[in-house]
Amino acid sequence: LGHDEGVGLGDGLKGQGSSTGSSPLPPVRCIDLSGGTSGPYGAGFAQDSRFFLEPGVPAGILGRPNNPLGTILAVAAPSPPGQNPPMTPTPRIGVVTVSDRASSGEYTDRGGPAISAYLEEVLDCPFQTVPRVIPDDRAGIARTLTELADGEGCCLIVTTGGTGPAVRDVTPEATEEVCDKMMPGFGELMRQISLKVVPTAILSRQTAGIRGGTLIVNLPGQPKAIAECLDAVFPAIPYCVDLIGGPFLTTNEKRLVAFRPKKK
Repeated sequence: LGHDEGVGLGDGLKGQGSSTGSSPLPPVRCIDLSGGTSGPYGAGFAQDSRFFLEPGVPAGILGRPNNPLGTILAVAAPSPPGQNPPMTPTPRIGVVTVSDRASSGEYTDRGGPAISAYLEEVLDCPFQTVPRVIPDDRAGIARTLTELADGEGCCLIVTTGGTGPAVRDVTPEATEEVCDKMMPGFGELMRQISLKVVPTAILSRQTAGIRGGTLIVNLPGQPKAIAECLDAVFPAIPYCVDLIGGPFLTTNEKRLVAFRPKKK
């Protein structure tokens, strides 16, 4: 439905709850957006963004051209249950350590905490990590990635471990299994950077891919390699999350500057 026809968002969802009644409208998904996105409520909105109307918000306000969200040209009804759950107000980031020994308690996980510490240092927007420590099992890894993306609504999942040539190293295979499209440039750049430090970096097979509205990035298992690899690729991550309809991630620019093309 479009505002050209003078139809507001609430008008198009009659019978599914009303923001002017006792219950809020269900979550809806923006499938096309134009107009300003820099207003107090519009920062980070993009095609395929998901949002809620709360009680007390006049029905149809999101369809008005003078609204700070900009002009929404088309809005889709809620996705079927279990598919593309609404993004939570605070961005969620999955942190997955893939290790037989760490998952069994044989040694303390250091990779996951290293990723979390990096995110705390680099991001200056609110976010919540969703940690997992799991064995080197392909089916289990695929299941965990799917659950974090589809069930937990994570916009980004960062894994560590299982990227080498050993028999039990299957994280890239599990990642490719659950992704709609692969992003090989992430792994290529990380190997370039790591090769400047150690020649065995050529043995690492880390990659990245997209599942729906979630970016999944594999990192090596060595904790000391986590920051150097993320420093290489993280400048592109917030914009990639934008493009797949995720939340607007901002960085501490004194530490790392995220790249976003200037609007024409």
